[in-house]
Amino acid sequence: MHAHEQINYVEFPANDLERTKAFFETAFGWSFVDYGSEYAAFSDQGLDGGFYKSDLKATTDRGSALIVLFSESLEETQAKVMSAGGQIVRPIFPFPGGRRFHFIEPSGNELAVWGETRPSDL
Repeated sequence: MHAHEQINYVEFPANDLERTKAFFETAFGWSFVDYGSEYAAFSDQGLDGGFYKSDLKATTDRGSALIVLFSESLEETQAKVMSAGGQIVRPIFPFPGGRRFHFIEPSGNELAVWGETRPSDL
């Protein structure tokens, strides 16, 4: 259901749609619907969106918004990201409210994953 005046969709640039799709399929189990050779959409991931063919990149050092995923097991998710070909640019670190890490996917976009603080982190 669409909510009036609330964030509804997000789009990322991708210089290699096939590698980017393979990364998200492997690391997070996402599936895609292709709309031609220059656009791939995903859904049911908390927020629907897509990747469009472009040489641009979305990174925080360029002022991009940071998309943050949630994980119940941050270490396991970080290992899956690395195994799928993601580059960790900020390993797990604490922040007010939890812990998180940042990664770059194969097309160069930066995302983050956060998890709740564990009792052993206190």
